[in-house]
Amino acid sequence: MAEINIQRKKRTISPWPLLVAVLVLLGLGIWYLVSRDQEQPATPEAAPAATSSAAALPGAPTDTTGQAADPAAPTGDPSVGALATEEQPGDESNATPADFYAFVADDPAGTDYARHGLLMLSSVLSTMADRNDLRNPAVDEKRNDLTSATSRVADGGSLRPGFVAAAELMQEMQRRGYGTLERDVTSLVNKAGQLSGRTATPAEQQATQEFFQQAANVLRVLEKPAAV
Repeated sequence: MAEINIQRKKRTISPWPLLVAVLVLLGLGIWYLVSRDQEQPATPEAAPAATSSAAALPGAPTDTTGQAADPAAPTGDPSVGALATEEQPGDESNATPADFYAFVADDPAGTDYARHGLLMLSSVLSTMADRNDLRNPAVDEKRNDLTSATSRVADGGSLRPGFVAAAELMQEMQRRGYGTLERDVTSLVNKAGQLSGRTATPAEQQATQEFFQQAANVLRVLEKPAAV
């Protein structure tokens, strides 16, 4: 009899379980991505840029209307700041003898009293030096010395050279026909040489004011033409 080979039929694996597993994994991946996006906090919007040129600086006080307060105003009120600006002393180069006389009586302990007074006196004397009855080479030379000394004052230099130069210019003017002022002007020159140029102490402040007072007394005579 012939042998009959009997072979077992191999079972074919169904693709459906694998396909279902892939779909499940794909669904889980999509769910994870969607849930993660929902959990992220919303990005805050950028603050709008300031468009007003008058925006207040950090730390600057503002008034009740939200406007930046004027830093020049002691109370933060812009109107007070404008008033304070108007009350600032004027340019010393335009000072007149009357301006200097009024200034001398101010408080010598005030800020810039000595510097402001010296620049006013220098301006008055420089203008007087152009008078025909006072002008000569010696007066011109002393005026140049005073101009040089006061220019250094504007740059923060010592006041003492300016005091000395002003007194010496007045002395040259006195020699142009004001014989009665000789003693007073000599005393003024000596006083200028004794000034330290500082006003840190009450004694220095008083000495500076006394110099200005004596200079004003001499100036009241010099501003009038000498008697012929």
